[in-house]
Formats: sequence, structure tokens, C-alpha cells
Amino acid sequence: MMDKNSRTAKSLKNSGVAMAFYIVNLGLQFFSRKIFLNILGTEILGLNSTAMNLLQFLNLAELGISSAVGFTLYKPLHEKDHTTICEIVTLQGHLYKRIAWMIIGGAAILMCFFPLIFAKIEVPLWYAYASFGVLLLSALLGYFVNYKQIVLTANQQDYKVLYSYRSVMLIKVAVQMAAVYYLPNPYVWWLVFEGLFAIIGSWSLELMTRKTFPFLRTIDKSFKTLRKQYTDFTTKIKQLFIHKIGRFVLTQTSPLIIYAFSDLTLVAYYGNYMIISNGVYALVWAIFNSMAAGIGNLVAEGNQSKTLSVFYELFNLRFIVNATICFTVLAVTPSFISYWIGKEYNLPFSTLILIIVNLYISLSRLTVDEFTDAYGLFHDIYAPIVESVMNIGLSVLLGYFWGLNGILLGVIISQITIILGWKPFFLFKHHFNGSFLGYHINYLKLLIGGSISALVCTKLILPTFHSNHLSITYIILYSSISGLSFAIILTVTLTLLRCNVDKLVNRFLKSR
Repeated sequence: MMDKNSRTAKSLKNSGVAMAFYIVNLGLQFFSRKIFLNILGTEILGLNSTAMNLLQFLNLAELGISSAVGFTLYKPLHEKDHTTICEIVTLQGHLYKRIAWMIIGGAAILMCFFPLIFAKIEVPLWYAYASFGVLLLSALLGYFVNYKQIVLTANQQDYKVLYSYRSVMLIKVAVQMAAVYYLPNPYVWWLVFEGLFAIIGSWSLELMTRKTFPFLRTIDKSFKTLRKQYTDFTTKIKQLFIHKIGRFVLTQTSPLIIYAFSDLTLVAYYGNYMIISNGVYALVWAIFNSMAAGIGNLVAEGNQSKTLSVFYELFNLRFIVNATICFTVLAVTPSFISYWIGKEYNLPFSTLILIIVNLYISLSRLTVDEFTDAYGLFHDIYAPIVESVMNIGLSVLLGYFWGLNGILLGVIISQITIILGWKPFFLFKHHFNGSFLGYHINYLKLLIGGSISALVCTKLILPTFHSNHLSITYIILYSSISGLSFAIILTVTLTLLRCNVDKLVNRFLKSR
């Protein structure tokens, strides 16, 4: 039996709870969207989406402080240095309060332009103000009250955040569904419960944080004093700001480029595929995100060889998971699209392959990103800038010649250069003794194993189960066979290639 306080046990617990919440939330979102769409209509749903996008733009002011706080907390949490923990959280509180007032100021200015922004809406203008207001309230509670939850996350206790806060949010959606369906003035009740449950959730999370860390308190030191005391903290924030700006520009400009080089019909077709891709990414993120704090705790120990060994274990494990998921999505998506909305909405298979490659790169970056975050390696501020410039430039250039496929190819080239090329090199150069050749050899083995597995499944196994009769039962069965057969063949192949898969299996068997 594995110690329940070990990093692996905590990671498994966090992943299990996150997975359960993800499934429940996915089901609620499926039913709630149908109810809200039928009763409230597309106008109000579009209004809420726009209000959320505006708020996300204002939240850019957060600057990546939470990531810097998490990195700074790993060592004092490992050493149980309560004074330092309280000082870091107090400094975070000072910063968050200043940011909150900036957001309030920005929101006040932005709302002055609502009559112009929402000039075309057919519902009363106060709907826009009310939607934005309740969403703003929820965001501000995070800055004024719930910022201390970072200690739970950094200490590998994400499941407590899910129990105390996310569970309240799930109840909120269920109550909103009932209110919209049964009560008069459904949108008014939606707003009331949106604001009410935001307050209840914040209160619940604050109680959980206090109960878990009774020593946590606000230190009687000024912002200026703490900022001088933790100069590295403020340096990391400035570096993270560049990374966040780069990611923001990247994600916000890509849809515009796609629209510029295609018609609305193709954009809609592509959007259907992105719903699947984003859902898969959210699932994997929910499973593996809880390991980040364990990695930070491991790094804080200072055992370089042990850290490198765990890096390869996690990297290889996640390759098996990511490759299996991507192969399954590739195999099942055409049938799923045909069953879901019709065969006419299927994109060319070449486009699907490019979408899956993009999905794989997004999933595969998580391991390297978590280790660079744990080491506080944020000073490669030119990387996100270069990635954004390459992404936009290549997408525009290749999109001009090859349309959607060219745009996707531009994104892939930029991400291969920075995410798969530069980021691992940057990590190994600074903290793994520059043994980058070993990383390449390991990755080459993984790619060979993945290619062999895909070839065997595609040529020998999947054709046996292919059918022209589409049903949800067939899709579930086909996806299960695709994923399971690929995972088994890949695991056996990587074992023969000596990728330490047996070590991974033994570690997780001991945790049961």
C-alpha cells in the first residue's frame, strides 16, 4: 500500500475527484444549455458569452500572479515555514486588491460604452448591465476573498477546492435550470442565483482554507516592505505577464485569421470539430492538472536525479494517454460528426489530421510546462512573442494559399518550433544538466512506438469493426475498441523499446 500522503497518492486522489466533477459538470452543461437555449433564447446566451469575453479581457490584469505565488509557495510548504507562507499570501492579497480596483475602474469605463457595444441586441439594455454585473461580482470575490485558495492548490489539495467551491457551482447550475424552467421571469432568477451562489461558493471555499491551514493569517506588513523582501516574486510576475500577453494574443487572433480566409459555413464546420477538441483537452487537463503541485514539491526537495527520473516517468505516461486519446478521436470523429449533425458536416480527413496534431501538441506541452513552472523558469520572455509572430505570420501566409489547412499548418509549425523544440531545450539547459540528447532519444522511441501502434490498429484491428450503420452504441463500442487496442499495443511496444513503462505500471499498482 502506498502512503496516502505521498505525492503520487495525492495526485491520484486529485485526479479522481477532478474526473468525477468533470463528468457531472459535462452532463449538467449538456442539459442546462438545452433548457437555457429553449427558454431564454440565443440572444441572451450570446449576451452572456459577450459579457464573459469582456470580463476575461479585464482579467488580463491578473498578470499571472497566481502562477508566481504557486512557484514561491512550494519551498516554504515543503519546509512547513508558516511565517513565509503567510507573508507570501499577504503579498498576493495586497496585489490582488490593487488589481481588483483596476478591474472595477476598467469595468466602469467599459460599461459607459455598453449602449454602443450592445446596440444591436433586441432585449432591454439592462440585461447587458445585469449579466456583466453578476459575472463581475463573481470575479471580484476571487480577488478580495478567495485568493488564499492558492495554498490548497500548491499543497496538492485541489480536491478540497472542488468539494468546497465547485460543488456549489454544480448546485448553482441545477438550481438555475429549475428556476428557468418553472419560475416566471426566468432570466431575473438566473441572475439572482448566479450572484447568490457566487457568494455562497466563496464563503465555503474560505471556510475550507481556514480549516485546512488554521495558521494562515494576514501579516501586518506593508505592500512596499513585502515587495522588497520578495524581489524574486515581483520579477516572476513581470516575466509571466509577457507569457500571458503572448498566449492571449495567440488565442484571440487565430479565430480572426480563420474567418478572414474562409466563409462562415467553413468556420461553422470547423467550430464543430473544435467543440470536440476543446472537450478532450479539458478532460485531460482535469486529470493531470493536480500533479503540478506535486512536481513543485518534488523540485523543492532539490534532488536533481530523482526529479529527472520522475520527469521521464510522467512524460512517457502522458504520451501513452495523449497518443491513445488522439488516435481514438481521429478514428471516431467522422462517425461521431455524421451521427451528431450529419455527414455533410464532415471536413476533409487531411483537415482532421491537422486538428488532431494541434490537439496532441497542446496536450503534450503540459509536462514540460509544469516542470518549467515548478522551477520558476519564466525568463524566456521572447519565446511567447516569437511564437505569436510565427503563428500569425505563417497562418496568414499559408492560409492565403491553402485556406483552413494552411492556417492550421501555420499554427502547427510555430508550436513545433517553440513548444516541442525550444521549451524542452530551455528546461534541460537550466536544470537537467543539459542532457537534451537523452530527451530526444526517449521521444524518438515514443514516436516510433506510437507510429507502429497506429499502423497496426489502422490496418489490422479497426477495419474488422467498421460499419456503415451509425448509432450511439456503435460509436461507443468503436471508440472503446480503438482506444483500448491502441493503448495495449503502444504499451507493449514501448516496453520492448525500453521506455521504462514497467516502472510506471509498478508505481501505480503500488498506489492501489
